[in-house]
Amino acid sequence: MNTKEIKIADYNYDLPDERIAKYPLPERDNSKLLVYKGNEPISHDTFYNISEYLPKGELMVFNNTKVIQARLHFQKETGAQIEVFLLEPFFPADYEQVFQTRNSCSWICMIGNLKRWKEGVILSLTIPHDKGQVTLTEEKKGVAGTGYVVEFSWKSSDKSGDGEYSFAEILDMMGELPIPPYLNRKTEESDLRTYQTVYSKIKGSVAAPTAGLHFTERVLKSLDDAGIDREELTLHVGAGTFKPVKSEQIADHEMHSEFIVVKKETIKKLISHGGHAIAVGTTSVRTLESLYYIGRKIINAMTDGKLPEEELDLHVNQWEPYDKNVGEVDVLDALKAIEAYLDKHDLFALHTSTQIIIAPGYSFHIVKIIVTNFHQPQSTLLLLVSAFVKGDWHRIYDYALSHDFRFLSYGDSSILIP
Repeated sequence: MNTKEIKIADYNYDLPDERIAKYPLPERDNSKLLVYKGNEPISHDTFYNISEYLPKGELMVFNNTKVIQARLHFQKETGAQIEVFLLEPFFPADYEQVFQTRNSCSWICMIGNLKRWKEGVILSLTIPHDKGQVTLTEEKKGVAGTGYVVEFSWKSSDKSGDGEYSFAEILDMMGELPIPPYLNRKTEESDLRTYQTVYSKIKGSVAAPTAGLHFTERVLKSLDDAGIDREELTLHVGAGTFKPVKSEQIADHEMHSEFIVVKKETIKKLISHGGHAIAVGTTSVRTLESLYYIGRKIINAMTDGKLPEEELDLHVNQWEPYDKNVGEVDVLDALKAIEAYLDKHDLFALHTSTQIIIAPGYSFHIVKIIVTNFHQPQSTLLLLVSAFVKGDWHRIYDYALSHDFRFLSYGDSSILIP
């Protein structure tokens, strides 16, 4: 199959608004769990029983990213509202560093009501309880597609001698958590807790890795008791996750690029498990599968069996997996090449980005089982599911619709075992 010729209209289904879960269940792990096992009849259970469907001794991989309060509302003296939505750090470009900055930083942003923000006008916002000011200046237009580079600067009037606030503190005080647009409601106080996984740690996402929202400490303990090994990685989910496919063929759809971090210990753990894993969510799938192509890059860059002295550009391009001119490599060899590369450059973790698109015609290398929610019609996430179940997505979604499953971010879950 020629993946680029896929017509997105073939991945449509009727999703009534009332089937979209506007709020999560009171108990995360009480959600429904659809159980798909290849050609077997589809069944369902309650999510807290998920460990019963997982092979003992397997490795389960979670995305530990944390959603930031990425939406900021500014008001001009005229009363015009300007909304600034953080997409990714520009300077410093490193996520960890940008949240620790204490005077200024720059982000690539989407700007709502931009026409009311005239060039040269500096917007300001008062820190709660009159503790200072945050000012905003637009620096560059048209960066990274529809993004704009915006400089934030701030000065506090009082922080009890502790110096300026960090940018992380500014967002916690003044930002709004960006829940998905299809919920058609405003962010509520409860979303600050429910729209984060219980294992979220690393700030950077503007959307939650929602497959993980069903996990509780009770479920994690049941995985441990069942002999399931656990490991974490980081993919910071960008706003592009909600970007609809507007082109007729997916060849004309540009995937968003997302920042990933995978520790060397995680690479070793994957190697010890034979180079395969159970992925919690499509973000973990994209990260794990990207590792194969990163390892292949390193192998292809080796000369005379030696690793390159300089660090390589390890970004995974959108169509890289479909390039028939690049030979395949063994999965374990790819992972071992990453481990050796990290050792060579004295790196504790792999920091790079991926733009990978996974659609029918894709061959999976590392992911053997997926835990995921139910996705929007005509979305790249639905294409990923279809690729994994070899085109059998209609049967899964028909079952979910006919058995009162709740859809999208706050909806129910599925375990896919091809």
